[in-house]
Amino acid sequence: MGGELKYEIAQNAYIKLVLHALKHKTAAVNAVLLGRLVTSTDGSHTLQISDAVPLFHSQITLLPPLEIALIQIEEYYGAQDMGIVGYFHANERFDDAELSSVAKNIGDHIYRYFPQAAVILLDNKKLESLPKGKDRSPVMQLYTKDASKNWRHAGSDGSSQLTIKEPSANVVLLDYIASEKWQDIIDFDDHLDDISKDWLNPELFK
Repeated sequence: MGGELKYEIAQNAYIKLVLHALKHKTAAVNAVLLGRLVTSTDGSHTLQISDAVPLFHSQITLLPPLEIALIQIEEYYGAQDMGIVGYFHANERFDDAELSSVAKNIGDHIYRYFPQAAVILLDNKKLESLPKGKDRSPVMQLYTKDASKNWRHAGSDGSSQLTIKEPSANVVLLDYIASEKWQDIIDFDDHLDDISKDWLNPELFK
C-alpha cells in the first residue's frame, strides 16, 4: 500500500476507552477498535477508528471469553460496514508504559486479518497531567508493525501519529471525568456477568 497511513480516532471512541480504564484503575483493561480504512483522492490512507468496545477488566488473558466477544462484535459492526481495526490496552500499574505480551499477542491476532491494525496503549502520565494543560493530543501511545513485524511505538521518529477527529475531545473528556461518567461504562465482562447489561453502551453519551 503506497503513501503514508494516518490514524484518526473519533471522540466518542476515545472517551469510551479512557472511561473504561478509569473505572478499573487497579486492573489491566482492554478493548477492540472498530472502523475502516479510507483512501482519499490524493491517494493517502487514513485508518478511521469510529467506535470501540470495552472488553475485560478481569482475567484478560482468557481466550474463550475473548473469542465469544470478537464473534459478537464482528457480527454487529460488520452489518454497519465496520470491522475490527485494532486493539486498546491499559496496564495495571500506573508507571508501566510498556506494551505487554498480552497486548502484542492480541494485536498479532488482529494484524493477521487486518494488516494496517493499530495497537493503542493508555499513557497514564499524560492522562494525569491533562487537567493542568491545554494539550489536544490523545492521552495514548500508538503502536504499529515495523518492517520486521514487531510492534513499534509510532511517532517516536516523526512518523504516523494518532490524532483525534474532534479537536475539543480532551475538554469533553475532562467534563466526563469531573462528573464521574466512568461509572456508567459497561464492558464485556459486565455483560457476561449480567446479559441485561449492554456492551454497546447506547446510553453513555445521551
